[in-house]
Amino acid sequence: MRMVDIIERKRDGHALTEEEIRFFVKGYSCGEIPDYQASALTMAIYFRGMNKEETAILTDAMMHSGETVDLSVIPGIKVDKHSTGGVGDKTSLVVGPLVAACGAKIAKMSGRGLGHTGGTLDKMESIPGMNVFVDKEDFIRQLNDIGIAIIGQTAKIDPADKKLYALRDVTATVESIPLIASSIMSKKLASGSDAILLDVKFGTGAFMKTLEDARKLARAMVEIGDSLGRDTRAVLTDMNQPLGKAVGNSLEVIEAINTLQGKGPRDLVDLAIDSGAIILEQAHLVQTYEEGCERIMKAIDDRSGFRKLVELVKAQGGDPSYIENPDKFEKAKYIIPVVSSRAGYVHRIDSLSIGLAAMKFGAGRATMDDVIDMSAGIYLEKKVGDKVESGDVLCYCHTNKTDIKDILKEVEEAFLVDEKKVVLEPIVYDYIHA
Repeated sequence: MRMVDIIERKRDGHALTEEEIRFFVKGYSCGEIPDYQASALTMAIYFRGMNKEETAILTDAMMHSGETVDLSVIPGIKVDKHSTGGVGDKTSLVVGPLVAACGAKIAKMSGRGLGHTGGTLDKMESIPGMNVFVDKEDFIRQLNDIGIAIIGQTAKIDPADKKLYALRDVTATVESIPLIASSIMSKKLASGSDAILLDVKFGTGAFMKTLEDARKLARAMVEIGDSLGRDTRAVLTDMNQPLGKAVGNSLEVIEAINTLQGKGPRDLVDLAIDSGAIILEQAHLVQTYEEGCERIMKAIDDRSGFRKLVELVKAQGGDPSYIENPDKFEKAKYIIPVVSSRAGYVHRIDSLSIGLAAMKFGAGRATMDDVIDMSAGIYLEKKVGDKVESGDVLCYCHTNKTDIKDILKEVEEAFLVDEKKVVLEPIVYDYIHA
């Protein structure tokens, strides 16, 4: 079998066979297939696409390019949750403890943030002492003991994806739904969970800019999971404004703590209840979505979800006193208000602009080598639909940097205030399952 023949077949619009796809993944992973041929194939896939069967085979081949985690020794259904990334998305730190408090087993491997989107691992590391790199045995032991573990993915899991994604990033082939879907799902499936809930975001602050593109990606990933025997479902959620009010690592952890204590912003609470209810269905702990919602709301009201977060932090070496007393988190030296120049209603908060500004304040990375300032970020005082008077504070910018005049201007311009009232849209637009 020759790689040039595989490239030619996909270039001409033909479906690749299972043998051809596995030949490519194995050969590229071990270095036998050069970058120039791999980039030629990904470009052909970018233009010609892949059908359901091809995408599922590609996912399976990538999943088995390295280690997979066997969670069969843990009783019950193990569930994972994945977000495609957004601004202010601290959902895992809320939903994970809530569903674990209801009896679900949450086995989550997360990543770091890059650019305008934050990573769950970075948020967790804003808690002093927190260890996000737990070995496989301790990961399994922790799941058995407290029902939840959120850790970083090891280099031995899905090495084919790591290599292929780096290639796609520099060859303009990232925006391909079959390649995106197989990249996400190969990592999730290798992590060993029986069921997966995908939070696929759309809007200015998301990778998928339109609802229709997000729906296509969600369907592709659900079909992959279903074809490989995993209960995979997806919610489509709005990222046309930041989720919640806090953007930035320790600020988002504090907001997650407040949410678990019944003091969270409405959109984050709604998403947590909706996602949590679906996960409880997937874990066969409730019969209906409505029953799941009731269980999640009870875990907020009785603070059992909050107590589970404390357990999670303790189990991974973090200092639980920061969860019990969030005032202990380090504060930025400068906390600067951005005020509205006119009266009216907030019509828009550009998520991309807010995310990029938070990154420039120190809350994120432009490259993976950048060091994050855990105290930096933006806290929104106003959200879309809120009434604003001239001079009202729209948000507070938290930073330890001084040369920030231009960044403050970007933040101000991210808000659109108009005299007309706004009809609020739901945070969850659609629910997709096999």
